[in-house]
Amino acid sequence: MKRYIGDKKFYMMVLAVAIPIMIQNGITNFVSLLDNIMVGRVGTEQMSGVAIVNQLIFVFNICIFGGVSGAGIFTAQFFGSGDHKGVRDTFRVKVLISVGITIIGLAVFSLYGERLIGLYLHETNDSEAISATLMYAKQYLRIMMLEMMPFAFVQAYASTLRETGETVIPMKAGIAAVFVNLVLNYILIYGKFGAPALGVEGAAIATTIARFVEFGIIAGWTYKHREVHRFIEGAYRSFHIPAHLIGKVAILGTPLMVNEILWASGQAVLTQCYSVRGLSVVAAFNISSTISNVFNVVFIAMGSSVGIIVGQLLGAGKMEEAKETDRKLIFFSVASCVGIGLLMSLVAPFFPVIYNTTTEIRQLASRFIMIAALCMPLYAFTHATYFTLRSGGKTWITFFFDSVYVWVVNIPLAFVLTRYTGIYIIVLYLFCQLIDIIKCIIGFVLVKKGVWIQKIIEVEK
Repeated sequence: MKRYIGDKKFYMMVLAVAIPIMIQNGITNFVSLLDNIMVGRVGTEQMSGVAIVNQLIFVFNICIFGGVSGAGIFTAQFFGSGDHKGVRDTFRVKVLISVGITIIGLAVFSLYGERLIGLYLHETNDSEAISATLMYAKQYLRIMMLEMMPFAFVQAYASTLRETGETVIPMKAGIAAVFVNLVLNYILIYGKFGAPALGVEGAAIATTIARFVEFGIIAGWTYKHREVHRFIEGAYRSFHIPAHLIGKVAILGTPLMVNEILWASGQAVLTQCYSVRGLSVVAAFNISSTISNVFNVVFIAMGSSVGIIVGQLLGAGKMEEAKETDRKLIFFSVASCVGIGLLMSLVAPFFPVIYNTTTEIRQLASRFIMIAALCMPLYAFTHATYFTLRSGGKTWITFFFDSVYVWVVNIPLAFVLTRYTGIYIIVLYLFCQLIDIIKCIIGFVLVKKGVWIQKIIEVEK
């Protein structure tokens, strides 16, 4: 058992990295939670419209995350080896990728937004509810498109700061964004202090303004402290990036970015599969996902910590220490999420009551939350093993481990069960989640074999 448990110094080091990431990610999800609850108190159609759009925006957000993560593998190792120029070059790669993905995302939502929203609307026996949900979704998407560019830049800056050891500032910027969003939500959704009651449009405006505030804080702080964070010094003077680095990012980063895109789109397809069972399922799933995302920050932050800490050890050539540290990190992540799952199960009966919706939707939502709580340790293990493989540049393996698994196993299973069986949606959803036990076994074998233990960067002399 001692092989899996570290000393006090180890946990202090891990928490110093993980807690700020948890807080920042928690803040991001809390912003969505605020939008969701406040809009949910207006009505079910409004809530469902916002939920559908947020599922589409989620795909874009994950694409940005995947894009910056591909270069981020190198950032952590460059920083671990003391190469500041390498960190600057990877930051430039992140900026270019973020701008490119944002342009593509804006084009897709502008041309096909209504059609994408329509994929989630199946309940033909209530055409009035369908029309209202579509209208609110279109209103929300039109404004939310404005927050896509600042979100992309926030990820480029925040990921680089975290990978170079600065995790507190992204957290503080996120906290400021939450307060801005909370105040503006109250004013603009409900029409307080003389402002018009804008409903879903007010929620979108508040979120967009909050995102610009977050970007302004994080970018301004980075420039002010450029003597410490030297990667920003001259970062925009030239976008010359060494050809060999571009090649390496393309080789190792492309499968990672494609993986994130396929994984996120896979999650959207899974939600679409569940939506076949009606708008009540869409609404209930939205409620459960909103609170689940807040609790999920624990295993997400632990996974990011694995990538940062293990990546830096690999970059410094400390292979045995990296292996030992990784084993303890995975165990700590799973153990933590056992406790988080228990806490989440206690919240399950009470959270849906906040929403102004039907008793049926509240009961469904509560049961969805209970299932997510039960599966929390599974999520923690697969996430930690994913980041372990990624830290050593094994992006092709993570591609098959993550997104290919979703498309080959999860989606076909959900598609068949939702369309060709009469299985109760709660039992169906539980079965679709527990199938990830197979993924846990695959991850365990890959990590134990040590295929990820390698140094992928070259330090310029």
